[in-house]
Amino acid sequence: MTRKRRIFSPEFKQEAASLVLDQGYSILQACTSLGVGESALRRWVDQLAQEREGVTPKSKALTPEQRKIQELEARCKRLEMEKTILKKATALLMSDEMVCAAFDVSRSTYYEYRQRRHRIGAGRLALKALVNKLFTASRSSAGSRTMMGLLGEEGVVAGRFKVRRLMSELGLVCKQPGPHAYKQATVERVDIPNHLAREFVVGRPDQVWCGDITYIWTGQSWSYLAVVLDLYARRVVGWAMSARPDADLVVKALDHAWEQRGRPERVMFHSDQGSLYASRKFRQRLWRYRMQQSMSRRGNCWDNAPMERLFRSLKSEWIPAFGYRNLPEAQRHVGDYLMGYYNQQRPHTFNGGVSPVVGRSQGRSTTHEIECCHENLYAFIH
Repeated sequence: MTRKRRIFSPEFKQEAASLVLDQGYSILQACTSLGVGESALRRWVDQLAQEREGVTPKSKALTPEQRKIQELEARCKRLEMEKTILKKATALLMSDEMVCAAFDVSRSTYYEYRQRRHRIGAGRLALKALVNKLFTASRSSAGSRTMMGLLGEEGVVAGRFKVRRLMSELGLVCKQPGPHAYKQATVERVDIPNHLAREFVVGRPDQVWCGDITYIWTGQSWSYLAVVLDLYARRVVGWAMSARPDADLVVKALDHAWEQRGRPERVMFHSDQGSLYASRKFRQRLWRYRMQQSMSRRGNCWDNAPMERLFRSLKSEWIPAFGYRNLPEAQRHVGDYLMGYYNQQRPHTFNGGVSPVVGRSQGRSTTHEIECCHENLYAFIH
C-alpha cells in the first residue's frame, strides 16, 4: 500500500525550526519529538535562518513578514502584466501621433510603411509579366536557376530566391523531373552482354524485342511509361504506365507483350542497363518466358536507338506541350498512339513508308531493311 504524503503548514514548519534555532534542540531530538524526517527539518531550519536575515525564498515563506513580501511581489507582477496588455490595446485605438510616440517611431517612417503595404509596384508587375512570358516560352521547363539566366539575357538582374518567390506567386511549377526519378547504373553489367550489338535488322517477327522507359507529365507529378518494341517492323507489342518507376512497371509491359503476341519462344530482349531491367523480378520473368537478355553498354544510348526514336516520335507528335491532367487521361491518349496511330496508321521509313502492322504482313527485302535502318540511325544521331 502506498504511503500517503504528509503536508505541513508554514506555521508548523516555523515552530519545528524554532525548536532547533531558539530552544536548543538538536536535529535528531526535534525529529523524534515531532515525527518528521531529518532532511525536511534541516531544510526548514536553513530556510528560517535565511528569512530572519532578510532573504525572501523562492518557495512559500515560513515567517509572516516574508509571506507578505511574496504577496506584494506577486501583485506588482500582475499589475505590470495588466499595464502591458492595456498599453498594447490602447496603441491600436490611438491616433497616428500617439502610436508613433508609444513605439518611438518617426511619423514619416510610419506613413511610408502604411503606403508601401497598399502600393502596387509597377516594376514588380513588369518583372512578373516577363517571368511568365519566359516560362511559357520554355514550355514550363525553366526552373528558378534557368529563369535567372533567362532574365540575365534580357538585361534583368534578379537573384534566384527572388525569382523563386515570383514564380511561386504566379503559380508556375517547373516540369523538370526530380533528381531521384531513376537509379543510374554505376557498375558495368558484364554478366549480361550486349548480344544484339546494334544489329537492328532482324529476319522474323518476335525475334528481338527492345524495351525502355520514359516519363510523362500528368497534372501534379511525373508518370512513367514502359514500352516493348518488336524490331522486325518497329511494332509496339506491349506497354504499361505507372506513377512509380519500379520493377512491376517493366514486368507488366513484358507480360502485355508476351500475352498479346501469343507467348512466343526464343525471343531476345534488349534494353539499357537501367536498374529496373537488371532487377531480380524482371530477370526471373525473362527466365520464365525462356527469353535471352541483352543489355546496352553503360552510358551508350546508340545501343538502344530504336527505342529512343520511338519516344522522340511520341513526345514530338502526340503528347501536349503541358502534358496531361491526370494519369488515366495520359494512359488513354498514349495507348491510342502506340497501339492505334503508331502501329496501324503512321508511315514508317524503316518499313518503306507503311505502318508497322502493314510492314509486318507484307514483309521487306533485306537490302531495303538495311538502307532504312541506316537512314533511321542517321536521322536519330543528327
